Amino acid sequence: MGDKTSYFPMGQSHLLPQEEMLEVGRRKKKLSIGIPKESSHFENRVALTPQGVELLVENGHNVLFESGAGDRAHYFDHDFAECGAQIVKEKSQVLKADIILKVSALTEDEINQLEPNQLIISLVNLYNQTRESLQKMLDRRLNAIAFELLKDENGCYPVVRSMSEIEGTTSVMIASEYLSKAHNGKGVLLGGVTGISPADLVILGAGTAGEFAAKAALGLGASVKVFDNSYHKLRELERNVGQRIFTSVLHPQALTKALQSADAVLGSIRHMHAGRSFMVTEEQVAQMKKGSIIIDLSMDQGGCFESSKCTDFDHPVFTKHGVIHYCVPNVASRVSRTSSIALSNIFAPIILRLGEAGGVHHLIKEDIGLSNGVYLYKGILTNSYIGRRFNMPYKDIGLLMAAF
Repeated sequence: MGDKTSYFPMGQSHLLPQEEMLEVGRRKKKLSIGIPKESSHFENRVALTPQGVELLVENGHNVLFESGAGDRAHYFDHDFAECGAQIVKEKSQVLKADIILKVSALTEDEINQLEPNQLIISLVNLYNQTRESLQKMLDRRLNAIAFELLKDENGCYPVVRSMSEIEGTTSVMIASEYLSKAHNGKGVLLGGVTGISPADLVILGAGTAGEFAAKAALGLGASVKVFDNSYHKLRELERNVGQRIFTSVLHPQALTKALQSADAVLGSIRHMHAGRSFMVTEEQVAQMKKGSIIIDLSMDQGGCFESSKCTDFDHPVFTKHGVIHYCVPNVASRVSRTSSIALSNIFAPIILRLGEAGGVHHLIKEDIGLSNGVYLYKGILTNSYIGRRFNMPYKDIGLLMAAF
């Protein structure tokens, strides 16, 4: 990690003139990074693992860690202290850092303790964000990056993809659990056994979560059917799983027939527009087999099923029309340690680049993928979707950077 050239996007650092490389060296900045304890009941992950903390500390940065912030991911205070983190008891101390790094969106109390020009890296959750919270952040002249909007050098969303991989695989494990008698299911094995027909799994959405769910289910021997409105995504999924499977665009009759024979249905279609979000009506759910299970991976956007309603880890399921519904909005948090490692692997290098660049202002200019995640800059809204959603004025980040 000592090679500075590795911190520039798209491998372009070798093209910089010597004068610019010297300027990069001069502006290198020591940063303080605050990791507050997550207050959301849905959130068990932590943004940095002890290994991520160690990487930052070894590069001269200071990490302030609120006591207990890693407990739910099975990382404890002594693990972080051994790697160089400063463990503090009060959240207010953590919130004084240059960079506040957390998983869930900021709470109102946390926003009230922040100061101008601090950088927030967290989930913004565009679908559950409130105008009031945004206005408070604007009033405090904060810089904020939504990690779900970050892009890498290939134009992909690394956090979204990583969490979707985990959610897709985990959802198949959940389906298997709730089909078993141990969870009062109907006692069906989600897989294939000699002489017995395999269980039927229907997947709505051929994105990353759908792909990894299909791989996990096929590995168990289940019969898999995938539906999506994008023919391109269906073809890509089939190519990535490495075998021919049932795929279909979302024809109502074909979907209804598949749902009626399904033992488990996974909904992972993402919606980027207002209006009706669900893909499966309550009438279609009522026609499903009794004892089958629905796992809705799109609950943070309203859900794929009309019959869905938000649940939590304490009470993750309910039964409606004889069908078990698992509607926890943050499935990746169920395997919090694995998810935390994935997040830390993304965030630690970003913070290293922030230090090398001398702060967010310089790195936004150098890294297009990072600038895509910026939604507040010096107290100015820079995300057009949020601006239109809440009827708030916004400015293009590129034009804004040129003005500063």
